[in-house]
Amino acid sequence: MTHMCIDSTARAAFDLGYRCAVAGDACATRELSFKGETISASQVHGAFLAALGSVFAEILPAAGLIGKL
Repeated sequence: MTHMCIDSTARAAFDLGYRCAVAGDACATRELSFKGETISASQVHGAFLAALGSVFAEILPAAGLIGKL
Protein backbone atom coordinates (compact mmCIF):
# COMPACT_ATOMS: atom_id res chain seq x y z
CA MET A 1 0.00 0.00 0.00
CA THR A 2 1.24 3.46 -0.91
CA HIS A 3 0.80 4.82 2.61
CA MET A 4 2.69 1.93 4.21
CA CYS A 5 5.30 -0.12 2.31
CA ILE A 6 5.93 2.27 -0.59
CA ASP A 7 6.28 5.28 1.71
CA SER A 8 8.49 3.46 4.25
CA THR A 9 10.73 1.87 1.64
CA ALA A 10 11.29 5.07 -0.34
CA ARG A 11 12.08 7.10 2.78
CA ALA A 12 14.45 4.45 4.18
CA ALA A 13 16.25 4.15 0.84
CA PHE A 14 16.61 7.94 0.69
CA ASP A 15 18.07 7.95 4.22
CA LEU A 16 20.61 5.36 3.07
CA GLY A 17 21.68 7.57 0.17
CA TYR A 18 19.76 5.93 -2.69
CA ARG A 19 18.03 7.92 -5.42
CA CYS A 20 14.53 6.48 -5.66
CA ALA A 21 11.83 6.39 -8.28
CA VAL A 22 8.27 5.23 -7.67
CA ALA A 23 5.90 4.07 -10.39
CA GLY A 24 2.89 5.93 -9.06
CA ASP A 25 0.42 4.15 -11.30
CA ALA A 26 1.74 0.72 -10.30
CA CYS A 27 0.88 0.98 -6.61
CA ALA A 28 -2.31 1.67 -4.72
CA THR A 29 -3.79 1.97 -1.25
CA ARG A 30 -7.11 1.86 0.56
CA GLU A 31 -9.38 4.40 2.15
CA LEU A 32 -8.58 5.45 5.70
CA SER A 33 -10.61 6.96 8.52
CA PHE A 34 -9.47 9.82 10.73
CA LYS A 35 -11.57 11.59 13.37
CA GLY A 36 -14.74 10.09 11.96
CA GLU A 37 -13.98 11.19 8.40
CA THR A 38 -13.29 8.76 5.57
CA ILE A 39 -10.42 9.71 3.28
CA SER A 40 -10.75 8.07 -0.13
CA ALA A 41 -8.07 5.72 -1.41
CA SER A 42 -7.40 8.15 -4.27
CA GLN A 43 -6.79 11.02 -1.84
CA VAL A 44 -4.54 8.92 0.42
CA HIS A 45 -2.57 7.67 -2.59
CA GLY A 46 -2.17 11.17 -4.03
CA ALA A 47 -1.15 12.73 -0.72
CA PHE A 48 1.54 10.15 -0.04
CA LEU A 49 2.94 10.33 -3.57
CA ALA A 50 2.98 14.13 -3.35
CA ALA A 51 4.90 13.97 -0.08
CA LEU A 52 7.39 11.43 -1.45
CA GLY A 53 7.83 13.42 -4.65
CA SER A 54 8.65 16.60 -2.77
CA VAL A 55 11.97 15.23 -1.42
CA PHE A 56 12.36 11.47 -1.25
CA ALA A 57 11.65 10.04 -4.70
CA GLU A 58 10.88 10.82 -8.31
CA ILE A 59 7.28 9.86 -9.07
CA LEU A 60 6.77 8.53 -12.60
CA PRO A 61 4.25 6.44 -14.49
CA ALA A 62 5.37 2.82 -14.91
CA ALA A 63 6.03 3.35 -18.62
CA GLY A 64 8.24 6.33 -17.85
CA LEU A 65 10.18 4.39 -15.26
CA ILE A 66 10.71 1.46 -17.62
CA GLY A 67 11.92 3.91 -20.26
CA LYS A 68 14.59 5.23 -17.88
CA LEU A 69 16.02 1.76 -17.25
